Amino acid sequence: MAGLRAFAVTALLLVANGARAQGQSGLRVDLNSPDSIRTAAKTVARNLRAQYHGDEYGQTVGILPGPPPIGPYYWWQAGAMFGTLIDYWHYTGDDEYNGITADAMLYQASPPQNSFMPPNWTASLGNDDQGFWGMAAMLAAETNFPNPPKGRPQWLALAQAVFNTQAPRWEVQDCNGGLRWQIPPSNGGYNYKNTIANGVFFNLAARLARYTENTTYTDWAERSWDWMVGVGYIDKDYNAYDGAHVETNCTKLTPVQFSANAAVLLHGAAIMYNYTNSDVWRGRVTGLLNRTIDFFFPDGIMVERACELEDKVQCNVDQHSFKGYMHRAMATAVMVAPFARADIMRVLRSSTEGAVKSCLSDGTCGFRWDRGSYDGDVDHGPAGQAMSVLAALSTMLVEVRNTPPLTNKTGGTSEGDPNAGGNSNVLLPLPPVTPAWRGGAAVLTTAVLASTIGGLLWMSSDWAEG
Repeated sequence: MAGLRAFAVTALLLVANGARAQGQSGLRVDLNSPDSIRTAAKTVARNLRAQYHGDEYGQTVGILPGPPPIGPYYWWQAGAMFGTLIDYWHYTGDDEYNGITADAMLYQASPPQNSFMPPNWTASLGNDDQGFWGMAAMLAAETNFPNPPKGRPQWLALAQAVFNTQAPRWEVQDCNGGLRWQIPPSNGGYNYKNTIANGVFFNLAARLARYTENTTYTDWAERSWDWMVGVGYIDKDYNAYDGAHVETNCTKLTPVQFSANAAVLLHGAAIMYNYTNSDVWRGRVTGLLNRTIDFFFPDGIMVERACELEDKVQCNVDQHSFKGYMHRAMATAVMVAPFARADIMRVLRSSTEGAVKSCLSDGTCGFRWDRGSYDGDVDHGPAGQAMSVLAALSTMLVEVRNTPPLTNKTGGTSEGDPNAGGNSNVLLPLPPVTPAWRGGAAVLTTAVLASTIGGLLWMSSDWAEG
């Protein structure tokens, strides 16, 4: 009976959705007109806002409906959504959602530690989940998002708190370094060290290094990058693979590529180039960008290649939001690595053209941007779909609102706290990287290249949280 009832409901939704799609025209926008882009972005933002109920009576501030089976969204995706809304404000100037954004971030920071580790979400708390909230706080500092009142935690301090709680989790007994995917040992995936957890940590370290000029952050950014290269998560052609299990000492690589991994790496590498003006980091930005465009932008329109197949979509709720993170990362790279501007703007425009065509006139957006029309994909969202299109539209204004991320020397006003998060011993100089460490990383790289069988098995499992 339950299965029959579910089938009937699904059928009704599909019929209603089809009728709706036929009865509405698509979203109209002139990408040559900033005003037209702002109008279209406002329409999509309104649709995204409708998915959030945390400011309603009896609801939890700062979360999207979930986690499963209560609702489709895990805790981290709300952090990603509010980061998207901060960028929306930054690019368009529309401050309509600043209030709910600030309230959500301050509430979910979870006082008194204020490091985005709320006890209610321990069962699904990964380093990447915490890190997405930390990156949103860092973005607030970099864009001079209105500061919280005195006496409340400040944006920069919140980002530092995330970093300060993650750095001590770096462990060398398994895989000679790296962060695990999950934080509590009881969580499924604790035995997995993946690119997204370590990529977000690298991203945050790079941005803190540039904002504060504290060399400890610089050292951690370098170390986390070197480790990901050493174990083969980033290969010589700048493919960014998903991760590996500690039981194999991270030698059996999961070869699947998700755009969220490439996005946080490209963003962080561009920040490091801007901060260091180094040819090494310029080469890394170029390598990541070229591979990203080749792999994720076939025909100039973004496709989530790991799960968005030609004949079907196998992407879960999390993966439906990934395209937006890539557009946002590439837009930041335009500002901090201007040598890449032409290549980036070319694909951002063509991809956004596809994104707009996936939307109805009321701002309801689909997932497949390369089909030329609304695809009716409502089973895994719709917040992720709206986030991605909103990011695509907002970032088309990057050349109008060409203000690189601020630092404490270029007008950033957010107050920091090097000891935020309750650990005063994190910001100590790193021990030197020894020849033995580098040799170990090289050995792991060789082993990784020899085995992808475990990755194929992992791809067939349910990759629950992106």
